[in-house]
Amino acid sequence: QVQLMESGGGSVPSGGSLRLSCAASGDISSVNCMAWFRQSPGKEREGVARIYSLSGDTYYSDSVRGRFSCSQDKVNHMVHLQMNNLKPEDTAMYYCAAAANCWIDWDNDRQYSVWGQGTQVTVSS
Repeated sequence: QVQLMESGGGSVPSGGSLRLSCAASGDISSVNCMAWFRQSPGKEREGVARIYSLSGDTYYSDSVRGRFSCSQDKVNHMVHLQMNNLKPEDTAMYYCAAAANCWIDWDNDRQYSVWGQGTQVTVSS
């Protein structure tokens, strides 16, 4: 069983930056795909970024590409999401998710069996 815990959320003005972290514990050898999703009130959960742990290959949603960067720290079993040039529309609860493998529809939340509890990001205009 894998457990995930996010940290690093907060409140920033538009144009600011935040770095989210996701710490994985447990049977992490069973996980090769880590992703970040976000959800704001009244909206569906949206895939933001994902990283394939074996290669470090990353994918991003169109809404964050060029502003967000996903990376991994294999030694400490962590995944990070560096968020720059934040906009009010980035305001959401951000979740870390894990799957055994990455698939082409990486932004389909049904691909992920393990989820963290989330960390809130609020961007003011």
